[in-house]
Amino acid sequence: MGPRTMAQKKLAQKKQAQKKQAQKKAARKKPAKPIRHRLTAARKGKAARVKPRQARRAADAKAVHGELPQWTAAEIEEAFRRFAAANPDPRTELNSVNPFTLLVAVVLSAQATDAGVNKATPALFVLADTPEKMAALGEERVRELIKTIGLFRTKAKNVIALSRILVEQHGGTVPHDRAALEALPGVGRKTANVVLNVAFGEPTIAVDTHIFRVGNRTGLAVGKTPLEVEMKLMDVVPEKYRLHAHHWLILHGRYTCLARRPLCETCIIADLCKWPGKTVNAPAA
Repeated sequence: MGPRTMAQKKLAQKKQAQKKQAQKKAARKKPAKPIRHRLTAARKGKAARVKPRQARRAADAKAVHGELPQWTAAEIEEAFRRFAAANPDPRTELNSVNPFTLLVAVVLSAQATDAGVNKATPALFVLADTPEKMAALGEERVRELIKTIGLFRTKAKNVIALSRILVEQHGGTVPHDRAALEALPGVGRKTANVVLNVAFGEPTIAVDTHIFRVGNRTGLAVGKTPLEVEMKLMDVVPEKYRLHAHHWLILHGRYTCLARRPLCETCIIADLCKWPGKTVNAPAA
């Protein structure tokens, strides 16, 4: 390699290092002033005021029938900018130690709470954290360990069956493939999306009851089925936010946009949300 080529290479490396340093510096910056105002208002419980029950019911009816105004691309970008500012690195609340235990935890979480699953799985995963160990444990023992979870008999049967398939057809590993995942007992599209996202870093969006509600109530992604909502979210969520979108939306639905009475007072996107069941407060100057 000639002197000139070496110099060019060093210059390129220097520029790359400077670019990375600039990106790190930008990441450490405080959120823009309008975002800070909205986040502060939400933390103080002053983002919005929820209307009386009758008005909320009428607002929910409008949302169900898809009668809410459409979000603009700029509003969607702003919403996810705020989610990222408030929670830069969101994580699943299901406890697991590897892709297999994650898969099992998600299967067990169907029609159950993450908290309930997390109470049952530690003892299970101590005994069986691989498909081979789980298959050897047997259905009866698994059933005993997860009996506090709803539908535990069916779930125990599915966990043993999927463990055996993983051993026999996938070398004891969780496949990085949607079709292969959905072919496993107890695994549907939502579960496959969670595993692909959390275990393999795929920008998928698993639509559960919380995200389905948030999508329809806010007007962000209206749909009559989880698949419709998922497809709309995949279409409108900016690519740079897509990896964490599932977590931000599920946490928003779980802790803020509640089913019976949303906590609009603490909502960081209250002024962007199209749900007419609340009155947005003006941001502080």
